[in-house]
Amino acid sequence: MTSSTGHNPSGPPPAKHGASASSETPKHGSPAVGRPARGGAPAPTTVDINEYGAERDGKRQQMDRRLFMQFLVFDCAPGSDPVDAAQGIAKALEAAGSPGVVYEDVNDPRAIALLTWAEDPAHFVTKVRPIFRGVELAHLTQRPSFTMFGRTYSSGYEPDLEYWIIRRPEETALNPDWPWAVWYPLRRSGEFAKLEGREQGKILREHAVIGRAYGEKGMAHDIRLACHGLDTNDNEFIIGLVGDNLHRLSHVVQTMRKTTQTSTYITQMGPFFVGHAVHRVAPPAAD
Repeated sequence: MTSSTGHNPSGPPPAKHGASASSETPKHGSPAVGRPARGGAPAPTTVDINEYGAERDGKRQQMDRRLFMQFLVFDCAPGSDPVDAAQGIAKALEAAGSPGVVYEDVNDPRAIALLTWAEDPAHFVTKVRPIFRGVELAHLTQRPSFTMFGRTYSSGYEPDLEYWIIRRPEETALNPDWPWAVWYPLRRSGEFAKLEGREQGKILREHAVIGRAYGEKGMAHDIRLACHGLDTNDNEFIIGLVGDNLHRLSHVVQTMRKTTQTSTYITQMGPFFVGHAVHRVAPPAAD
């Protein structure tokens, strides 16, 4: 559920090394921006979009790659069979060469969900979108309020950056031993961003200690995404909790509610999708 950095699955990322924990703080190595130059004119802005990890062989890891993930929920029309719909989506994913997971909705017996991912966001337009143009799945109605779309990001301390950003989310989603899933978005208040970096770190560490305790016992595993500017409702993060036991996933969310971050600085959380994986489609084998 947690990375080796101690980041927890039900909250935003910890502070980057050398930066505050605000999600809008430049990554480590980025110069300050907006500092007036001599004469009062603004200095040129330097933008750093790289992801950073821990040092390896004396050099800090960095890369400009990330995984985009999309979560869609559909309602099946009366008279249609949700089981057939789930199988139809899985077959269409295989034909399109798109990896994904199909879930049955625990709280709605006629609803299903689809999780897909790719490094190239065009994948969702060129590969996933066409799946639902056919007559076979025309009876499905998308539930927009549950749509989630985000990108993986680094905490700054990952021992193997490429694994944590690209491969681990896919492995977590496809693991057949972890069929249960809870997906939800969240937004943190602007007041958190105004706190001093030391206070932010203290708040995030409280959250992380709890998350690490669940993760070390194998009770839950997380997929964490940033969705700044990508979410219809202006959420900032998306959390996917997966595991072999639904009660444990619920329990970690309950425990996190007592932290200062959740009780004071998270202003929006949910809606929550609770599902059970029924089909997993692995990525096509590399040539």
